[in-house]
Amino acid sequence: MIDGWKTALKTDPAPRFFREVTQAFKAAIATTMGEGGGQCRYKVADSSVFNALVLFCIKDMYMILQKMLNLKPSKDQNKPVLPSSSSKWHRNLTDIKMYLSGVVQLLSSLTEASVVGAVLKHANQLVLYYLSLPKQCRHLIKWSTGEEMSRVLAFLALNKICRHKQKTYLNSILKQMYISYVQNCKFTSPNVLPMVNFMQRTLTEMYSLDTQATYQHGFIYIRQLAIHLRNAMTMKKKETYQSVYNWQYIHCLYLWSRVLSTLHPSDVLHPLIYPLCQVIIGTIKLVPTAKYYPLRMHCCRVLTLLSSSTNTFVPVLPFLLEIFQQVDFNKKPGRMSKKPINFAVILKLNKVNLMEKAYKDGLMDQLYDLILEYFHTQANSISFPELALPTVIQLKSFLKECKVANYSKPMRQLLDKVQENSNYITTQRQKATFGVADTAAVATWEKKVKEEGTPLSRYHSQWKKLREKEIQLEISGKERMEDLDLPEIKRKKIQDRKMEDKKEFKDLFQSDSSSDEENGVLPVCSPGDDDDDEKEGGGKNKSKAPKPMSSADLIKLAEGQEDVVEDLQLSDDD
Repeated sequence: MIDGWKTALKTDPAPRFFREVTQAFKAAIATTMGEGGGQCRYKVADSSVFNALVLFCIKDMYMILQKMLNLKPSKDQNKPVLPSSSSKWHRNLTDIKMYLSGVVQLLSSLTEASVVGAVLKHANQLVLYYLSLPKQCRHLIKWSTGEEMSRVLAFLALNKICRHKQKTYLNSILKQMYISYVQNCKFTSPNVLPMVNFMQRTLTEMYSLDTQATYQHGFIYIRQLAIHLRNAMTMKKKETYQSVYNWQYIHCLYLWSRVLSTLHPSDVLHPLIYPLCQVIIGTIKLVPTAKYYPLRMHCCRVLTLLSSSTNTFVPVLPFLLEIFQQVDFNKKPGRMSKKPINFAVILKLNKVNLMEKAYKDGLMDQLYDLILEYFHTQANSISFPELALPTVIQLKSFLKECKVANYSKPMRQLLDKVQENSNYITTQRQKATFGVADTAAVATWEKKVKEEGTPLSRYHSQWKKLREKEIQLEISGKERMEDLDLPEIKRKKIQDRKMEDKKEFKDLFQSDSSSDEENGVLPVCSPGDDDDDEKEGGGKNKSKAPKPMSSADLIKLAEGQEDVVEDLQLSDDD
């Protein structure tokens, strides 16, 4: 029957054959909804029939509809030909509505990613049909959070709808997309981050369609963030703190900073920059303790992005330099950590994390990255020497106090690069012939310096390439370690090792000394005994001694430090 419909519709797309197909398609969709066919003319009971029918509709139905309505592709892509303009539209309206509703129901019931992708491609073809039917279009407007291909196809469909009927659907689509974004940002992991970044980029693109609508949405949602922050600051309860210190709140800050940065310059959106900065700074100051340093790092990244993209000065460095005064990097860690701490996917640290070595290592890497990133954004500024002065003083003070080479070495390197850039800017601006009040001349001068390049900008480009390689190696190395089946390492017991020492050096010492050694008492030899032992071959065996303090180690000590052995010799009186 399906083959007969296929042949008939391809040769003569008559409405009666289309009606038969839509009835069968409705019956097939009803089986996925658990309705068993419902009030349909046909009944689809076999899976092969279901697959054949759905495959036929996805592959051929769009072209059949175009032929049936006598629609030709539009020459102007900005002004497409809507199917409702066809003279045959009203005659087939009922069947088209049934088919479009069936496609939406099919999308909501599918779980296999490849099948969802195929149906979404078909829905993209039918967007103009949905635009002609507002009810069916509202049912289609849903944000997809499945596989990557499904998300891309869903976004393309939504974007196409907004471009063709912006006034009708844009506000509702933006609202639904934002709510869906917040719902999907509740938890963050390395696997979830790509989806969050994709939603940020696509939402930003949708907001770029109409800046007036974007301002209204931005004003409302940034105000909501500010209200949550104000309640946390005034009430000072655990619940109110948690309403701010969570991933949904932080990802919303990321989203709006990305929107304002991407759409800059915009006279409409420019007034939102200052309140957003104030909300982010207030978030940092809400609970400024060590366990929330990861959250502070996220906020500093947001401020750096906002500052560099909108040409707005934001005081980010004080929040980073404050950590050097609050954390004692000389203090030895209380415990060793099994794996490094990934600051990108955490907001707070527990007490155990604060005691680990990985905490200070990761914190130092974050400080280095963020300070370098911020100075890179200001590297061509005419006021760079004055901007860098507090940081230079703080880093010099830190280097005087820090005794750990792993922490002082990167900070010394960063200090050298900052000072080199300061000297370069000072030299360049001494040649300037304009005053500080001449903002136009200052902007021209900074643009020229940026084009020529500064020492810090050149270093930053090299550092970024190396950093990306390190991250790729870490990811690939992690995968290799996970897949690798490592053999179990069998260590020799301490008792077995002692027995080997006894056998190997049994002629060097008396039997009673070995029992003392087992009890943790080191034997004391006189110089005369030592000479005899050397003659008996102690020098041959000393290279075979294991690392723990054994008999061979004592021989080596006696040979190299005779004066120590002489001091240990006891007198007859004693």
